[in-house]
Amino acid sequence: MENKVKKVWFITGASAGFGKSFAEYAIQQGYHVVVTARRLDKLEAIKAIAPDQVEAIKMDVNNSAEIADAVKAAVGRFGQIDVLINNAGYGIVGAVEETPENELRAQMETNFFGAVGVTQALLPTFRAQRSGAIVNISSLGGQLSFAGFGAYSASKFALEGLSEALAAELAPFGIKVLIVEPGNFRTELAGSAMKYMPEITAYKDTVGQTRNFAKGMNGAQEGDPLKGAAIIDKALAATHTPLRLQLGEDSVNAIRQHNENLLKDLAEWEPLAVDTKLDL
Repeated sequence: MENKVKKVWFITGASAGFGKSFAEYAIQQGYHVVVTARRLDKLEAIKAIAPDQVEAIKMDVNNSAEIADAVKAAVGRFGQIDVLINNAGYGIVGAVEETPENELRAQMETNFFGAVGVTQALLPTFRAQRSGAIVNISSLGGQLSFAGFGAYSASKFALEGLSEALAAELAPFGIKVLIVEPGNFRTELAGSAMKYMPEITAYKDTVGQTRNFAKGMNGAQEGDPLKGAAIIDKALAATHTPLRLQLGEDSVNAIRQHNENLLKDLAEWEPLAVDTKLDL
């Protein structure tokens, strides 16, 4: 327990869903926990579980001043940060044509630039410690996409690409980067954390199916967020922490099939794809 008490998790979007479950798991393990959200009152229940272990901070990932203040307060309270979990985010369901530019930009601002902003703010602390871990919560939609999830997947594809580069940059400092790709878990993503764009009837047979699926699965997802948190913790403690960690049978199966399809196309088109050198 001595070592566990010293570990400090910094969690964004901790008022509900995965973020709340991450906090609950960390508290159960005896870790110190910094929980952040746009509304401080939404964090009161988590802080009440273990006030001595928890620091609750109002922080919008789209507000650089609030991020800087939160990092300063967290380090001031606990002296270090061991794990950053970039969890804050939401989803959009809508065809690309149905999604206004302002909605697409807002999706990128929160899901991608928000995570980048918090990461950049904490990197000096991690480098000074020469230790730490950055956990970026992506999705199986960060590896493949579906009709209606173009905006959401774009934000997660961007996050995964940046994470790959970040992992290479931070390895010499002893800092780990873990991309987490959950499938369907019992969170608010398909409910209050999902925005549905105005419908164009021409897409009813493609995006319409996705819209119906997303609405229908809300509250019926099989994934347990607490079990997901425990698996993430085990991955971080492993000698070889993977760059990507799939969570849930649906995620594992979908990403495996996606990669098999990629390899099939690669093999089929390889003779032409490699025939690109200048004729000298």
